[in-house]
Order: sequence, then structure tokens, then C-alpha cells
Amino acid sequence: MAELAYRYVIVGGGLAGASAVEGIREKDADGSILLVGSEHHLPYDRPPLTKKLWFGKKKVEDIFLHDREYYASHGADLALGTRVIQVDARRRTVADNQGNTYRYDKLLLATGGIPRSLEIPGGDLAGICHYRYLDDYLKTRAEAAPGKSALVIGGGFIGSEIAAALTINQLEVTMVYPEPYLVERVFPEHLGRALQDLYRARGITIEAGDAPASFEKSGDRFVTHTRNGKRIESDILLVGVGILPAVHLAQSAGLAMENGIAVNELLQTSDPGIYAAGDNAFFPYQALGQRTRIEHWDNALNQGKHAGRNMAGLREPFTYMPYFFSDLFEFGYEAVGDVNSKLETFADWRKENDTGVIYYLSDGKVRGAMMCNVWEKVEDARELIQQGRRMTPEDLRGAIR
Repeated sequence: MAELAYRYVIVGGGLAGASAVEGIREKDADGSILLVGSEHHLPYDRPPLTKKLWFGKKKVEDIFLHDREYYASHGADLALGTRVIQVDARRRTVADNQGNTYRYDKLLLATGGIPRSLEIPGGDLAGICHYRYLDDYLKTRAEAAPGKSALVIGGGFIGSEIAAALTINQLEVTMVYPEPYLVERVFPEHLGRALQDLYRARGITIEAGDAPASFEKSGDRFVTHTRNGKRIESDILLVGVGILPAVHLAQSAGLAMENGIAVNELLQTSDPGIYAAGDNAFFPYQALGQRTRIEHWDNALNQGKHAGRNMAGLREPFTYMPYFFSDLFEFGYEAVGDVNSKLETFADWRKENDTGVIYYLSDGKVRGAMMCNVWEKVEDARELIQQGRRMTPEDLRGAIR
């Protein structure tokens, strides 16, 4: 099979990989680029898969980041529907599942994450959807007729968003998750329980503090048995219990690992010719003074572009503070920084559990902020976090409006 040489090889056809093409071209107009993606689709935006596609605000053709002409005009070859199966850091080559080998000067691993599966009896049944990809949306959309029943496993970001989307599309939805309330990792308890009540008021059956013990099929329907003894039948079974960083290529190449692929402030791995960006990169979060891994859209967008620039010679630290957002029925929010519910929180509500700002603090310093139905204030929140000064509740009241 073919052996080709490129100045830049990007492994990963998601947002980080596509953004890296743009970043490279900002610094290097001519260097040859190859983007390898395991999905057959062109790179696309993932948030609409649980949001706007379900609400009629976008069509599938609207979510693609660029058309083929864009990549051609940027001198980027595409190898879609192709898996890289080996990275040889010593020889600076990658090999794909079709027998091709590609030499690189600089390599970006933008392989994202892999949906977590449930290691329980029936966890590998055909038809269970581990919801993450465009094909998952297309499959679920085709099945999601009004009046059908859907069971959503997971009460985090994916679970809460897809449950709301299916309910709005007139399906009968049940949620099962082990936490005591929705999105426990991020929401303070008072907010998480209020939203859980909202979900129930919208007709969603919630089995909190429970988890699936086994799955089976009964005809065309799924039967889920839970640890608490519940038996739940459903036409559709969606699992959204988080992702694992896709690090197998990095591991086999001998790169340093932490909670993901370890990178420095330039987004370089332990091999200076290999970079990582997006869901799989464990990086120095400069504004918070800690190393972390972030699984959100804005991080993939900006980290991918920055990695591309640095691959092309920029050599500037990644200092951006990514934000994320969600829409849960009438409740929407934007958040930035460390929004961990284990931190101390202070809520500055205009309307309780609906409109206002939640501040996440450590030692009196703002580490994160969630703007609930308050929009276009992310930059204000970033400035507050970066100030790094101790603040009292009185200081915080009205700090972001």
C-alpha cells in the first residue's frame, strides 16, 4: 500500500483536528497536511446532537464545520472513515487500517474520547446507543417517534440534554442514574434538585440513586433491570455515562500519560514532535494553576487551533480559559473555570434556581462561575477568576449582571 510524507499529520476528525488545520495555515501557508478521521462524515459540531438538531433550529447539513472545498483550498488531504492503528514515534510514521503509512514532521493526536460502556450483563446488546456521534443522532432520530418510550442511562451533561430533547419531541422518557440529583458533578445541590423537579414536572420519570444491573431484549423492546429492583421496558435505550480519553495510540507510542495524554504549555507531548489537543489532552490550565483535562466544545476549538499554530512554529503557551454551555428545557447556562460542586458555592439569584450567577470558590477566591439564563457574561467571569482575589458574598452580589 501507499507510503506518503506530510509536514503535518492530524489524527482525529473532530473539532480539535479541524481547528488545527486553520491554526496551521495561520502560520504556514504551504506545508502539506493530512487529516485522518475514523468517522465517514466531514468534521462537525457535536453540541447540536443533543440540542439544536432536536429543536428544529439546525439541520444536519448545518453542523459540518466546513465543506470539502474548504479543506482542498487549505491544502489539507482528508482520509475519512480511516483508523490510525499505530504511531511509530521513532520513525515518525503513522499506519492506518487500510495498510497505508504516512511520514510526518509534526503530529497532532486529536483523538477525543470514547463513550464509556457498562460492564453488566447485556451491556453489549445490539441496538444500545452510547450516544456521542452523528450516526447516533441519525439512528435515534429515526426511531424517536412521538409516543415511543426511551430510557436514558446517566444524569450528567449528555443524559440531561438528550432526555430534555426527547421529551420535547413527545417521547416518554425515563432516566436512571446513581447520583442523588441531576448533573451532581457541577450543580450545587439546591439547583440540581430544583432542575430534577422541573424534569419530573415535564413528565420525565427519574430513578435517581439507582443504576442498571442488566439489559435484555423482549421482542423489539429493551428490558432494563436496576440495582434497586426496578424493571423498565423501553423502545430506545441510550447510555450517556461519560467518556474515556482515547489514548491507546499515545500509550503504544510510549508517550507520557496522566489523566489523558500529558502535554506541556505548548501542547507538546513528551515527544516534542507530537502534540495533543481536545478531550484527550491533560494540560496546564494556566488561569487556575493546575493540570486538567476538559471535554467541552470550546476547549477543543481553541486548543486544536493553538496546537496547529505551535506545530507550525508559533511556540506560545496555551492560556485560554474555555467555557461550556447547556440547554435544559427553559434553563440554559454558560460556565467557565472550575465549576466543581465540591467547591464552596455562592448563588447570586435574581430568580431562585432560574436566573442568576453561581460562583465556585476556594479559599475565598473565585475559581469558576456559572451564568444561569444570564448571557454574554463569560468574559466578565474570566476576569473575575483571573483577578485571584478573596471575595465575600457581599463582594460577589451583583459582581456579574
